[in-house]
Amino acid sequence: MRRFFSSTTAFVAGLVLVAIVGALLILPSNDYIFLPDEAHPVAPLVNVPGGHDPTRGGIYYVDVIVRKAHLLERLFGGLHDGADLYPASEIDPPGGGAAERQQIDLADMQNSQEVAAAVALRAAGKAVVTTPIGAKVDQVFLHTPAVGKLEPDDIITAIDGEPVRTRADVIAAMAKHQPGDTVAFAIRRGRTSRIVSIKTIAEPNTKRAIVGIALEDAVDIHLPIDVTINAGDVGGPSAGLAFALDILQELGRNIVHGHKIAATGEILPDGSVGPIGGVKQKTIGAREAHVDAFLVPAGENAQEARRYAHGLKIIAVENFSQALRALATLR
Repeated sequence: MRRFFSSTTAFVAGLVLVAIVGALLILPSNDYIFLPDEAHPVAPLVNVPGGHDPTRGGIYYVDVIVRKAHLLERLFGGLHDGADLYPASEIDPPGGGAAERQQIDLADMQNSQEVAAAVALRAAGKAVVTTPIGAKVDQVFLHTPAVGKLEPDDIITAIDGEPVRTRADVIAAMAKHQPGDTVAFAIRRGRTSRIVSIKTIAEPNTKRAIVGIALEDAVDIHLPIDVTINAGDVGGPSAGLAFALDILQELGRNIVHGHKIAATGEILPDGSVGPIGGVKQKTIGAREAHVDAFLVPAGENAQEARRYAHGLKIIAVENFSQALRALATLR
């Protein structure tokens, strides 16, 4: 009888343990997990009228798998090689959730495609018309007055009734204010326009009046030829440099010289390459794709990429022209 109860107890305990482990594997936590994804060729996504793909080598883009971490992953620090865990407050936009983040990421991807096409076509000698239309909100910082008022990808078109054409115009307009002043921002969000009033605070170091946002120039782009890019549900601006390189390659410029080249970095209308996130995972993804070199934004991104390169050649670039020169001299 004791043996019967002992066996039954062990069986029940085993079922409970299996149920607990199963729940930990299924139930999501409040944290996000970043995982590497192998680099992908850009050419199948890009259509340039009359364009040609390289016979050898090519341009590759790298992305990051981002999802809610399961409880077991949260408890044991990721459980995957190259994984990083982040609280939702660092990933989702302030005042928003996963759905808002996905919308912002897809909008950033669309914008990066247009800018990449403009930069590549201009490098190929094509006439590209870019018209400044305001200052785009790139980031809203936590615990600042802009939270809940402004969102990433909002375009500021006027401040206190004065038109805004560039990021510099916003800086000049804000310089006229003192901390505690209320500033009226005219913004365009998607297809709607509105005026948002925000009370300023003092920037801790300079004591300037701020509302807590990072900006970049917003431009309206008119291309001389119809370049299309279909990246599916991949979001974010970090594939811009890879898109620009591939478009120029398809236009007839020999960019890769037979090499497999991975690239990451936000491409800006003036051709400069801006920093991106997930460098650790993207470097691992480039390495696993066995590319010959990995182009990354100069500065902290390049420093981090070298920590995980493990023999992969890392090329730090500040702008599109520098990227072209580096590839032209790559052995």
